[in-house]
Amino acid sequence: MSDEQLSGVGVSPGRASGPVVKVTESITEPASSPGPDDPYAEAAMIAPAAQAVAARLDAMAESAAGDAATILTTTAAMAADPALVSQAEQLVTAQRIPAARAVYEAAGNFAQALASAGGYMAERVRDIEDVRDRIIAELLGIAPPGVPELGRPSVLVARDLAPADTAGLDPATVLALATEEGGPTSHTAILARSLGIPAVVAVRGVLAMAAEAIAVDGDTGTVEAVDPQAPSVAATSAGSAEWDGKGATSDEHRIKVLANVGNPADASAAAEAGAEGVGLFRTEFSYLDADDEPSIDQQRAAYRAVLEPFRGKPVIVRTLDAGADKPLAFLAPEIEPNPALGVRGLRVAFDRQGVLDRQLEAIAGASADSGADVSVMAPMVATAEEAAWFAERVAAAGIGSAGVMIEVPAAALTASEVLDAVDFVSIGTNDLAQYTFAADRQLGAVAKLNDPWQPGLLRLIALVGEAGKAKGKPTGVCGEAAADPLLARVLTGLGVTSLSMNASSVRAVGASLAAVSLADCEQAAQAALGAPTVAAARAAAKGVS
Repeated sequence: MSDEQLSGVGVSPGRASGPVVKVTESITEPASSPGPDDPYAEAAMIAPAAQAVAARLDAMAESAAGDAATILTTTAAMAADPALVSQAEQLVTAQRIPAARAVYEAAGNFAQALASAGGYMAERVRDIEDVRDRIIAELLGIAPPGVPELGRPSVLVARDLAPADTAGLDPATVLALATEEGGPTSHTAILARSLGIPAVVAVRGVLAMAAEAIAVDGDTGTVEAVDPQAPSVAATSAGSAEWDGKGATSDEHRIKVLANVGNPADASAAAEAGAEGVGLFRTEFSYLDADDEPSIDQQRAAYRAVLEPFRGKPVIVRTLDAGADKPLAFLAPEIEPNPALGVRGLRVAFDRQGVLDRQLEAIAGASADSGADVSVMAPMVATAEEAAWFAERVAAAGIGSAGVMIEVPAAALTASEVLDAVDFVSIGTNDLAQYTFAADRQLGAVAKLNDPWQPGLLRLIALVGEAGKAKGKPTGVCGEAAADPLLARVLTGLGVTSLSMNASSVRAVGASLAAVSLADCEQAAQAALGAPTVAAARAAAKGVS
């Protein structure tokens, strides 16, 4: 491969080209001197600066929707975190250093703790750095680093994009994205897909490319130099795909096309996009800002607001997925050497059954209030015994359908026994890939291992699909793999009966399935299963379909 072409991991489909704009990585490290004449007055500047940053992020969230709104709200909460502000204030008064330097050091301490925890906790390091830079910029009265104002449609190149930067991108001016770091399930990837912007991540050397203009191919994962005098080329929006709203192949084999949601804005966007229901309602977003466990009535109201757009339609509600990257204050989790392999998901409920039972009561109430056809499923289930325990709690709550997520290889390998205990399963391909390949899904250096086209991952999905067919029970996919129109055909051929994704991918996936028969899907699946590499699997499926 020449220096004019690089490869990475395609995370948002489409091809676009145009002039390169490189994104500033981070703010210049503030000096430790001169010290302030009045350290207490200096320290008092920090909280207002943090609140100003949080307010701007909250305002951006109000004008956003879906994943973008959720990420902006979460980042705003991090900016206003009293622990960060307090530690920075103490550094000013104890060490007599400038406020900007104190924020830099305090954020560094937080980032170091998250990085050393590894796994999902390490995903938040980029968030901390972004918040740090915004607060420092506010204190110094300068513009924060990040995406500059674009005078013309351009291709953005960066080491990685902060969540808030990605959430604020305008598809009208951002033709494509290419980053040195990140992975298939990073915020950059998720938001690029939701915005319909072609993107390739984990492209080693992209920042060093001297090209004035590049083409980014989100399908093949390549980035190459192009003639800077050539006109820019924008990708065709996936949302423009023709689809009649019924999830089925051309020979009427039924595949439900569902949406992943976390809040009312997500639900409205999904309904407007034509989703046939919800395959994953992430309830933990109702808890993120809570210092105490929300009451049953509070939970019921929050869930009802999400369920209401889907009256009479299927909605799968995932119970609390706490721990790891979503620590909740009221659960007071113990420090773990590897949170990704610790007490998270359903495991929290084993010692705190009351939290689960109260949530199930609230879900049952919200189901009755909204008229949605509600099922519930548990995250991070490893054995059939755990699945059976969860099903008993669901039955006791008066909810008619219980399922579990297949995110752990052990659950995939024993899918037949797991399905004996529950009514359905849903495959979380993001975590299943991470655990199968022992590859942190946010680490750019191993991003290619988390590509959902990995033959090893497809073979595990095939085992689950076969078990579902043998038991006559539904098997869904609610990971980001479901948002790939070509991969959706392969998953259908592997026995998957529903696909759940971000709202912006619904029409493209529905249209892709409608254009082929079940036999085509099965042939594409077998071709991908037999391929030795990611590229070969994708090419084999494309050749059949």
